[in-house]
Amino acid sequence: MTGRVYIVGAGPGDPKLITLKAIETIKKADIVLYDRLVSKGILSMIPKRVEKIYVGREVGDDYKHQDTTNELMVKLAKKKKNVVRLKGGDPFIFGRGGEEAEFLKSNKIKYELIPGITSGIGSAEYSGIPLTHRDYSSSVVFVTGHEDAKKTKTSVKWKQLATSVDTIVIMMGLSRLEKICKELASGGLDKKTPVAVIQNGTTSKHRMIKGNLSNISQKVGQAKIKPPSIVVVGRVVNLSEVIGWRK
Repeated sequence: MTGRVYIVGAGPGDPKLITLKAIETIKKADIVLYDRLVSKGILSMIPKRVEKIYVGREVGDDYKHQDTTNELMVKLAKKKKNVVRLKGGDPFIFGRGGEEAEFLKSNKIKYELIPGITSGIGSAEYSGIPLTHRDYSSSVVFVTGHEDAKKTKTSVKWKQLATSVDTIVIMMGLSRLEKICKELASGGLDKKTPVAVIQNGTTSKHRMIKGNLSNISQKVGQAKIKPPSIVVVGRVVNLSEVIGWRK
């Protein structure tokens, strides 16, 4: 017999946005392995008897860091421990949850998957930006702005995305924002297309900078916006002026 691993989404930052099922699972865990983006408010919900181990991947860490985390989950489960692998946002939206589940499956470890609100949705909604809207957006895509370092070339076709979808949500794209905007413009997207960059979405440090495809990179630099941030591109960004509720 082995223990069980629970791959759990912690939500976008606001501790109250974590699900009831996630909290119930955390409370019955023996060990919680948590990421960099799991907020202090959520960590404070973990019972004192539960061991907490930080396994967050920092910017610049190589891919072997993930291998170490995978092996740790298996090692602990084989010791009959119930392990929560707690990840910011949703585990399956650029959270490597799929890779971890594959590894557990290949090692015959029992696991469960518990969704969370991805930051791409939560941050936009807290900013009054509806990613879909009958009048402005019938399609939305979530895309990473920072691909795996092992890749020899990008798999994101920015020029094709430019005119094939109404709303583009870019995760982890801050460092490449200027280049991405140029790619979208060269793909045919109007340079005046509204863009929002949201930092620390849904938290007490929630902050949004708005501009358009031609000037957002400069505005972000002037405002000294830092990760974690998401980028929303599309006409729906303008709706934040109408329905934004955080003052």
